[in-house]
Amino acid sequence: VQLQASGGGLVQAGASLRLSCAASGRSFGNYVVGWFRQAPGKEREFVAAVRLTGAPTYYAESVKGRFTISKDNAKNTVYLQMNTLVPEDTAVYYCAASRDFCSGLLCSEDRIYAYWGQGTLVTVSS
Repeated sequence: VQLQASGGGLVQAGASLRLSCAASGRSFGNYVVGWFRQAPGKEREFVAAVRLTGAPTYYAESVKGRFTISKDNAKNTVYLQMNTLVPEDTAVYYCAASRDFCSGLLCSEDRIYAYWGQGTLVTVSS
């Protein structure tokens, strides 16, 4: 499966953005889809994930209550709605997909994700 992330941009603190992760090649099916981000000079970190079967969702503590991950099976697309953005959210955001089952903390580990998109840059100014 090929992943295409889009929707990044430059916004001011407090604004919102919606990122999209579109799959091609095959449908997401029962995959797990996650969003990760990497800020300049920092390691990649988990942001959110959704298990497409049953649709439980998982979030990093830093984004809980501000970010929402959702899916549109008909469009084979997963979204990350980001509200109340802060400068610390500035990063390249990557979507990733895994065919492996996961729950809880396992869904936050990048080692389970075999498929990665190219990343989309989000810049939040203060």
